[in-house]
Amino acid sequence: MRIRIVDAFTDRPFAGNPAGVLLLDAFPADDWLQKVALEVNHAETAFAHRLPAGGEADWALRWFTPATEVAMCGHATLATAHVLHSTGAHEGPVRFATRSGVLVATPAEDGSITLDFPTAPLTPVDVPAGVAEALGAEPRAVLDTGPNVGDLLIELADEKTVRGLTPDHRALGAFSERGVIATARAQDPSRGYDFVSRCFFPNVGIDEDPVTGSAHTALAPFWSERLGRPALTGLQASPRAGRVRTELRGDRTLLTGHAVTVIEGDLLA
Repeated sequence: MRIRIVDAFTDRPFAGNPAGVLLLDAFPADDWLQKVALEVNHAETAFAHRLPAGGEADWALRWFTPATEVAMCGHATLATAHVLHSTGAHEGPVRFATRSGVLVATPAEDGSITLDFPTAPLTPVDVPAGVAEALGAEPRAVLDTGPNVGDLLIELADEKTVRGLTPDHRALGAFSERGVIATARAQDPSRGYDFVSRCFFPNVGIDEDPVTGSAHTALAPFWSERLGRPALTGLQASPRAGRVRTELRGDRTLLTGHAVTVIEGDLLA
């Protein structure tokens, strides 16, 4: 079967967040899916198969990290939609049946793809004891992001602090189901982004995720409230880096980005 590596939330190779993508006839056993994800060894590998016509979704979609299956993944959804459109396997908006409900990916003429995801419910919480030491910076605010995302969202003082983080990844795992989203307002919005973030997910085997679509379902409502605009651009300031355009629409958040296929080959096992 064909396997592809796609860089998501970027318009050039070797940037953004790489994801494995396999289009299947049906889902094999879970242990095989997990072994393939470990072999690919990127933050997520997406597995999809076509569904019968006439239902609420067009394709079934699941995501696996090298360590576990996850409930929601933005960049691997974007990567899968890119593969479907670039190979001619699907035209127009595609509806994915997932553990997080039906998620829609809509292509645009400029080559970008917009994902329609549920907005993360944000709940302010007290700063957990030890989180500042584990992260290496003092939080300004801490919020729980709900069950689909499963992170702590932590606002820091400024962009320089976010970029300079060298956290204790193992220690961060004690504070949430998946990990921590660190964020701050952009130092210079004229550079084309409104906020920065970095994402650390030790509990699913990812010390730092390059660009995280699901995290932006929490970052969008957080920064839209503070900046007074529904449409924003976030820069995830990982070493690979990538930009996510967000638009808050109540209980839904639109995430827009590009994707590039960088590797295509045969999976023989």
